[in-house]
Amino acid sequence: MARFPFEITASDGQARTGVLKTPRGDIPTPIFMPVGTAATVKALTLDMVRQAHAKIILGNTYHLMLRPTAERVKRLGGLHKFMGWDGPILTDSGGFQVMSLSQISKVTEEAVTFRSHLDGSRHILSPERSIEIQADLLGSDIVMQLDECVSWPAEEARAQKALQLSARWGLRSKQAFGERDTQALFGIQQGSTFEALRRESTERLLEIGFDGYAIGGLAVGEGHEAMCDTLDYSAPILPWDRPRYLMGVGKPIDLVEAVARGVDMFDCVLPTRSGRHGQVWTWDGPINIKNARFAEDDTPLDADSDCPASRDYSKAYLHHLVRAEEILGQMLLSWHNIAFFQALMMAMRQAIAEGRFEAFRKDFRARHLKK
Repeated sequence: MARFPFEITASDGQARTGVLKTPRGDIPTPIFMPVGTAATVKALTLDMVRQAHAKIILGNTYHLMLRPTAERVKRLGGLHKFMGWDGPILTDSGGFQVMSLSQISKVTEEAVTFRSHLDGSRHILSPERSIEIQADLLGSDIVMQLDECVSWPAEEARAQKALQLSARWGLRSKQAFGERDTQALFGIQQGSTFEALRRESTERLLEIGFDGYAIGGLAVGEGHEAMCDTLDYSAPILPWDRPRYLMGVGKPIDLVEAVARGVDMFDCVLPTRSGRHGQVWTWDGPINIKNARFAEDDTPLDADSDCPASRDYSKAYLHHLVRAEEILGQMLLSWHNIAFFQALMMAMRQAIAEGRFEAFRKDFRARHLKK
């Protein structure tokens, strides 16, 4: 039985809506988790994050273990107290950084050894150490197993080797996690874009047993269509009664298509990263607020939004802030984007509950794939 009850309240095709119940609050699904890499959602105060209707945020094991160090966060009361967030926190395991830092890391059966991108200091991250950092030092609510993620394209033999190592690390992660009532542990499916490998990975994970299951190894260069093709078979084989989490995804169209295939949870740096560079996500697709056509546009980004950044400032003013490289511009656009992503998830939950998700999906695709 899962530590955090997961109740599916409605389904429409493969898409489903539900509630993940945690000691720090209920999480409606499908849900998007803003990324707080270094104990902050970049450019936003947590009041902004809350006002955007975010229910859970993500913290990054790799970055926090290096700075300010997980031990310091523990001494200061844990990650929730340290950053001032009283809702649920999911922490990633550091596995993605293992891949992205392949030039300065070495993976063995025991652990990954790497050098800090900050000062070159040497560190060892094992499944046991990752669990210790996430569960005991940071005090996250949802803990991820350590895995090895391979970039795309990957040869089948290489992808199989990584999924098998990830499965062995998954078992060690669960053994290190032990019995906890107020925290949950998620396993991670690997296998690149190979259906047989995704099935093999899932079988290994189910033998171990986790509170939820993530789909890893996507959004690593394969593109939207290949991601969707992989989700066609990799999401439905995961347990129906457990949350399914697609890691590191993505653009709004990616979220809609993944929900259509039965995914419940998402995270991505895209909303805030886009906002810092002048890209704005809207119901009709992205716009570049730097564009000259917005210089005298006195309309807001979204008059119907309850987010002040979306509703109370003109495109002309936001255009000015970004062109003038004012920090406020980065803050307001990041706030709008986070609020839009949350509004998108809310709209999908409502469409599923009302049995009209396919119509919603068709309309959204028409708007976002029109170019």
